[in-house]
Amino acid sequence: MRMGSPWSGLIGPALLLLLVLAALLAPLLAPGDPLDMVARPLTAPFTDAWFPLGTDQLGRDVWAGLVHGARVSLVVGLAAAAATLGVGILAGTVAGFRGGLVDDGLMRLTEAFQTVPTFLLALALVSVLGASAGNVVLAIAISSWPPAARLVRAEVLRVKTLDYVDAARIAGMAPLAIAFVEVLPGALQPVVALAGITVGEAILVESALAFLGLGDPNLQSWGSMVANGRALIRTAPSLVILPGLCIAMAVLAVSLTGDGLARRLGLGTRS
Repeated sequence: MRMGSPWSGLIGPALLLLLVLAALLAPLLAPGDPLDMVARPLTAPFTDAWFPLGTDQLGRDVWAGLVHGARVSLVVGLAAAAATLGVGILAGTVAGFRGGLVDDGLMRLTEAFQTVPTFLLALALVSVLGASAGNVVLAIAISSWPPAARLVRAEVLRVKTLDYVDAARIAGMAPLAIAFVEVLPGALQPVVALAGITVGEAILVESALAFLGLGDPNLQSWGSMVANGRALIRTAPSLVILPGLCIAMAVLAVSLTGDGLARRLGLGTRS
């Protein structure tokens, strides 16, 4: 299936809806704490009706971990992406609209952040700030905002030269109002395509941090499930394969959804 095929616009939202429902209904689908030890350790999948996906080496229900992990991955991913896009949109709008020294300073700052790989910067920040869901969101936002800033700046530079913006200036509209009321809405369309990529990247970074033991220790996440099962990958491969598939499905779902929205807005043909 190609990313640009008509099916991608259906499969992405369907997968995303499935994950969102699993996250919302997690207390009903798997009541209790997913970190509780509830059965004999290393119960194989499909051998116990009460625990259809088996248990891990500590006797924790794998099914419960997956559905509750959907909450962590989606909430952290969406929150981090929203913060990332918010910072990037603000910086890009100010840089593109003001120009001059403000533009130069913000772009140099953007380039400085881009010299450090996103994951390494997030890893360093979480190591300093501490392992918690809020700190993970903050670290991802701080390390991931430059692409959004550069994209919005480029669009603002284009939009601010249009006739209706000149008309707003002639009418005496305040510069701040022109930037955020007149210019910014016209510059946001390409951000839709970037949003899917940003959410997917945030989910991957959160999972990688959890895999390294830097996720919230009080929450069950897919990354921590992969980390806990990696020592048993030969004897109990499902402990790694199942959460790994969930991570892949979440990233694929948001990427296809973002791509579909962009095509509906006519962004697929932009040069």
